[in-house]
Amino acid sequence: MTSRFHAIFGPGTKPLIAMAHVPALPGTPLYDEKEGISGLVRRVRQDVAVLVDAGFDAILFCNENDRPYELNAGPESAAVMARVVAECRPEGIAFGVDFLWDPRIALAAAIACEASFIREVTTGVWESDMGLWNTNPAHTLRERRRLHADGLGIFMNITPEFASPIGNRQAPETARSAVISSLADAILVSGPMAGAGPDLSTVQAVREAVPADVPVLLNTGAKRGTIREFLSVADGCIVGSDLKIDGYTWNAVDPARATEFVKIARSL
Repeated sequence: MTSRFHAIFGPGTKPLIAMAHVPALPGTPLYDEKEGISGLVRRVRQDVAVLVDAGFDAILFCNENDRPYELNAGPESAAVMARVVAECRPEGIAFGVDFLWDPRIALAAAIACEASFIREVTTGVWESDMGLWNTNPAHTLRERRRLHADGLGIFMNITPEFASPIGNRQAPETARSAVISSLADAILVSGPMAGAGPDLSTVQAVREAVPADVPVLLNTGAKRGTIREFLSVADGCIVGSDLKIDGYTWNAVDPARATEFVKIARSL
């Protein structure tokens, strides 16, 4: 099962995956109807061009500004995400889709755009800012099979932002279980919210808890000042906020910050 990750990035690599944050989608509180969908495409395309030029290994498209996030989104979300990703997809590198927080939408948009992977919370039950958050990994993986998308990687966030687990299992136990019972293609470790990272010790404990051939990635809080330390333990990272102007999640990508991040991360 972990061969999906290695098929995307190659064995022995530690991919740097950059976030392309899609502005608020239609129907959400922060949607800019004057800019419209064409405005979403224009802004995301500009960010993607900067990130590709900076040398990232992959782009992950995400509806980051659809606050407050939905656990059960509508079909219009899948349709608009698919359009934005299709029009902004990078050439020559892998790309994925993330939808906060409905894996059905991510899966649908990813398949429509021929993405390589999705990032989602697909295991566990959580109390969260969005209310009680119950997942269904069996449905997600069966939908991947039903839609003939067996090559699509499902990267599972086992410590979701804006939430805490119901139960007393710690991150290493949750990660081990996600690999065995939920067939994760990669394990992602997050901090408490976007832009905030986990403790290095947590990432290390998760890395030690799962088989060596299962990738463990830093999912939030990747920063230029600490990325080399995290990559000494993790098998790659996903980064968004630290690449933005002033380090603010919802700003445009800063070319200098993006280039510097890649340079530092590659200096290991």
